[in-house]
Amino acid sequence: MAAIVSGESKKSATTSKFPHFDVVSDESDHYYVKSNQSSKDKKCFIDTNTSAYRTIMKEWKILEKQLPESIYVRTYESRMDLLRAVIVGAAGTPYHDGLFFFDIVFPSDYPNQPPKVRYLSRGYHMNPNLYPNGYVCLSLVNTWSGTWVERWTPRKSTILQLLVSIQGLVLNARPYFNEPGRGKHIKDERWVKASLAYNEEVFILTCKTMLSYIRTPPKNFEGFVYQYFRERGEFILSAVNAYGHGNATAGHYQVNHPPSSRVHNSAQFQKNSKKMLVELRNAFKKLNNSCPKLNNSSPKSKVVKENKPKSGLLHNIIGFFKFIFGLRDQKVLKGSDGVNGKVAVM
Repeated sequence: MAAIVSGESKKSATTSKFPHFDVVSDESDHYYVKSNQSSKDKKCFIDTNTSAYRTIMKEWKILEKQLPESIYVRTYESRMDLLRAVIVGAAGTPYHDGLFFFDIVFPSDYPNQPPKVRYLSRGYHMNPNLYPNGYVCLSLVNTWSGTWVERWTPRKSTILQLLVSIQGLVLNARPYFNEPGRGKHIKDERWVKASLAYNEEVFILTCKTMLSYIRTPPKNFEGFVYQYFRERGEFILSAVNAYGHGNATAGHYQVNHPPSSRVHNSAQFQKNSKKMLVELRNAFKKLNNSCPKLNNSSPKSKVVKENKPKSGLLHNIIGFFKFIFGLRDQKVLKGSDGVNGKVAVM
């Protein structure tokens, strides 16, 4: 698994001034905002002695210290059972430079049961594991069958493992083969051609998702979305232009390594890319001219800040961090695929 790719992907995953991990206050648009509303469930996320509370706090520490450059996470001051993450599509995949948002909710008996995950698809179907209705099909969260080592393991599996698995195993270079039964044909010429055609469709949908997020970014990520596309817009336009003129295969544009000859993109992909070029150029131009304020880039140290009194849940969070920061760092045990053991994607 290549969850983090060097070079161009590293550039695309870096957005300055926006902390990778932070606590925010507005969870109103979160998909799972109405979950865990019973008194019993609420208590699990307030009582510092519960397994759910203590485990989530430890995972927050892991996320704050170990998130890859291309993943950003927001947790909520009054709802520690909720989390939102954005993954930047990696270079070498048809998802490159796209933004992929996921809403996550912890169950009251966490970590005995896995979290629930919702992909904010905006109605687009661009991966066998990610449905247009937001359903995420992944053995790690027990939404697909798998061996015991591929499924959620209490007190071993983590949110960090989940996010890295989605990035590396789901949003990969050949998502066509994520579909069950296709993997055995991965070297068959006919299936390889089908995979290339699928990548072309996926990239165009990735562009449409970019446009959707520019128009209406998820709460608490408005500044990130605007800033990200300002910083990355020129490269995206160069890639789309190359695809439109048959100078690169979908997902494999490299600005410093132009191909020696034209590639065999489909005529439809070139046509769609040229159309996307116009739409994206207009969107980026409008974005640069509007200059929205980056009002949600709060300091990363908010989680452990102690220069003024805190109350309620955030006070408990600060106290817990003071306790666990004295402990030895928890490490994510990684297998050969870069995540905690083997994780099947379907």
